[in-house]
Amino acid sequence: QKPRYRHGDREHYECRHPLSLFGKAEVTCLRGKWTDPPECKESAGKCKPPPAIDNGDITTYPLAVYTPGSSVEYQCQAYYELEGNRRITCRDGQWSEPPKCLDACVISEEIMEAHKIELKWLNAKKIYSRTKDYIEFRCQYPYDEVSPTSAFRVQCREGELQYPSCA
Repeated sequence: QKPRYRHGDREHYECRHPLSLFGKAEVTCLRGKWTDPPECKESAGKCKPPPAIDNGDITTYPLAVYTPGSSVEYQCQAYYELEGNRRITCRDGQWSEPPKCLDACVISEEIMEAHKIELKWLNAKKIYSRTKDYIEFRCQYPYDEVSPTSAFRVQCREGELQYPSCA
């Protein structure tokens, strides 16, 4: 603190524990008056920014503090499948459980060639599949099935799929 402040002087506020600062921490002296000071308030029930999730994000710009009852929505990146509730809520200083973004399957042309298989539907050049999608394969000509017939219809499970084989 100074005995006297001049135009343009700045000061920084901090709150004593357990109070939290709301507003701008820095104030400026302008023509003998201070800019709006922040407030030190009880922060019980308020939430910090919502948790980050892999391959997804909230749909709005994140705030520094959320009031009780506030909610945000998540979305996943392309080809990732949202599992859980897309909306979470701030209650008693804690966020409800965030959703997950389940991995997509990337169908490898190299692995298909090594296993002597191809996609069953030639007109479908489907390289990405969402989790829970089914992908159907068949043997390349002139190869025969080594894997059981049931293995030629596989389900993408969180980025993983089992390739059948032909020889």
